[in-house]
Amino acid sequence: MTAHLTAVSHSIPLCRAPRHGPRGRQAHTMTSPLKCLTYDDDRYQKSYKLSLERSFVQQCMRDFIHNTLPDILASVGNGKSQLNVIGVGSGEGIVDLEMIAQLCQKHPGVLVDNEVLEPSSQRLYNYKVMVAQKPDLEHITFTWNQMTASEFEEQWRLKNITKKADFIHMLQVLYYVQDPGATISFFQSLLNKNGKLLITLVSGVSGSGKLRENFSSQLCNKEISVTTADIKSLLDARGVPYQSYELQSHMDITECFTEGDQTGELLLDFLTQVLDFSGTASPELRQGVLQLLRDPKYSVETEGRVLFNNNMEVIVLDAVN
Repeated sequence: MTAHLTAVSHSIPLCRAPRHGPRGRQAHTMTSPLKCLTYDDDRYQKSYKLSLERSFVQQCMRDFIHNTLPDILASVGNGKSQLNVIGVGSGEGIVDLEMIAQLCQKHPGVLVDNEVLEPSSQRLYNYKVMVAQKPDLEHITFTWNQMTASEFEEQWRLKNITKKADFIHMLQVLYYVQDPGATISFFQSLLNKNGKLLITLVSGVSGSGKLRENFSSQLCNKEISVTTADIKSLLDARGVPYQSYELQSHMDITECFTEGDQTGELLLDFLTQVLDFSGTASPELRQGVLQLLRDPKYSVETEGRVLFNNNMEVIVLDAVN
């Protein structure tokens, strides 16, 4: 079943690489080895926040959470008094708590055990601060894990934990794991009967998906090329049933086409996941990326602004029988 939602969204990665020291700017005519954006957390955070401002991701997710998610969660728990939730790549927790609120509205009176996974110490701290200041969360127990999905899986297996979850969400995580198929299988195996696993990624038919497909071999982080098309092909090959929901979206990338514009450079960094893309990519690679970004197949120009197709997709899996 596929539902179409009109909204705006963008990527939220899970794994961070260690922050490196200062880097020197280089002329556009020179090239140097490309570094992943995640190596400079300060620049990553700036480009990430800018991408949110340009893509209205909060409203996109809010629309999905309030209009579609309740029906998805209707069968979760099946009358249990406590529901176990795992958030993989929870960030600062805003989306987590909105989803849990819908879960509790659908199942009044339940207690929630919320297992949080987030590798960024700053974002995890911000999540904790929000929880401490937010009223009416007495029904939720939080377990904080500063770790990646892979580290969580390793710890889970080493400790031979048998706990099961009723709802697991992985928002924009699978770009940053070595084996998306294995990661999906592991977390799906943690679901209780009637449990749900929710995954979001860039849509395979979006401009962002095509950007990753066309240039992944030339960018430093080849894993970011994964889209929902790859995941659905994998699930189809395994005979795993799923539901998918397309979130139609655009991102204002106008400044990307003005050389030297700081806003444009930050957006290019985020779209390519390359640190200082304009200063370190070859002229040929930069030109190819800009041509795709402005291709009428993937962008529309209106009132002097360039709006890039950045459709997202949500995939929902049930517990393994």
